[in-house]
Amino acid sequence: MPDTGNGKVTELAKFGTPYGREILLQDVAHESGMNMLRLRIREGSRFTILDVDAGTAAMLGKSMIDWSKLAMQLKNLGSDID
Repeated sequence: MPDTGNGKVTELAKFGTPYGREILLQDVAHESGMNMLRLRIREGSRFTILDVDAGTAAMLGKSMIDWSKLAMQLKNLGSDID
């Protein structure tokens, strides 16, 4: 875990997405004892960085799972129609 000056950072997951974007999830452990989940989204040379607490990460994760299930159901319905 490197110390970046704003806490110790541990890489949790890294994956590519459509249109050449890349998402990196990191655990950031601050010296104060606070832990945050860092989402780093790379779009070409541009980065968007978002640090969230555990509660926000849980809500975000649930919302993403709910959306994914709905999108997959709609896709399956569409393939039955074709």
